[in-house]
Amino acid sequence: MPTVHILLDYRPALRERTGVGEYAHELAHALAATAEPGDRLTLFSSSWSDRVDRSLLQWPATTVVDRRVPVRVLNWAWHRLQWPPIERLAGDADIAQSLHPLMVPTRRAKPVVTIHDLDFLQHPERTSAEIRRDYPALVRGHAAAAALIVTNSRNTAEAVHTVLGVARDRLVTCRPGLPAWIGTPVERVPPADGYVLFVGTLEPRKNLGALLDAWELLIQEGGPLPRLRIAGGTRPGSEDWIARLARPPLRDRVDYVGYVAADARQPLYEGARLLVLPSYHEGFGLPVLEAMALGIPVVASNAGALPEVAGDAALLVAPEDRRGLAEAIRRVLTSPGLAEDLRRRGVARARQFSWTDAARTLRDAYSRLLSGGRSNAHRH
Repeated sequence: MPTVHILLDYRPALRERTGVGEYAHELAHALAATAEPGDRLTLFSSSWSDRVDRSLLQWPATTVVDRRVPVRVLNWAWHRLQWPPIERLAGDADIAQSLHPLMVPTRRAKPVVTIHDLDFLQHPERTSAEIRRDYPALVRGHAAAAALIVTNSRNTAEAVHTVLGVARDRLVTCRPGLPAWIGTPVERVPPADGYVLFVGTLEPRKNLGALLDAWELLIQEGGPLPRLRIAGGTRPGSEDWIARLARPPLRDRVDYVGYVAADARQPLYEGARLLVLPSYHEGFGLPVLEAMALGIPVVASNAGALPEVAGDAALLVAPEDRRGLAEAIRRVLTSPGLAEDLRRRGVARARQFSWTDAARTLRDAYSRLLSGGRSNAHRH
């Protein structure tokens, strides 16, 4: 098997490592850990203020290139001018992989893009300003020009094929595995007095309003109800939710704890007896996998890739169905048998996801690409 020099755009992992940041960090780690003899991995970063954790250099065959160029400035130049080529900033490579849908400009390296979902194309109103400006306008051209497109679920791969017209043999699906702070799924029983947990960036796509509506319905019904804990950084569009949490009836029933860093997430999950993720769309849905791996029952929406990730280990509800969401939450909280069944199914389901498998699948796709072959879509 020929050696491969991979250049990975590590910038999504610089600050709060939400979904894409976690994907970037764990994929980099897995690629380094599974590297073939002679392989090299370059992690590229550019930011005016945020620096890469130098401990990454402890990974085998890894180099970090860290430039003091503001992220937005470089993104604008790359997206609009296709300049400067990554080789000018980070040196030569065989593969230059972006962790978002738009290519890194290259001279020689084969450009690879990562498409986590197409919600930005179908619902631009749910996205941030830069994504709304660039992604819908440019994604079709970049997807057509990329040498390979990486997705994190079969759901997203099928959407890329159907909506963007990308041939399946130019797609490779690399499902995320468990984060390093979990390691392997844990056979544990959630605390009977634990809280109900929501984990996710407070942005429109996460549909937190549906959970708050459902929680108010449960309060109105009366009876014992645990606290609701919401963990996630804010984004534009979250202001109304934050204000709502400060008013009755939620003020004394809900705890907002903000963004929780990776090294503090295990105790956050272990204090929960149920995770709820009512998103309008997820390209994968890492909190569902993390909860299942720690033996926490899950209630989630039936949208996007969430059914693919959860399998038969969660109660799934339409994201618009507030009453159905409240009923699903109540069922898990009041039925120990159901909660135990979901817990056992979730642990078993979580064992099917592996970053090692994802990295090897991607490494094989790189090799075929460099040898002139195709990717064999949905191989993993």
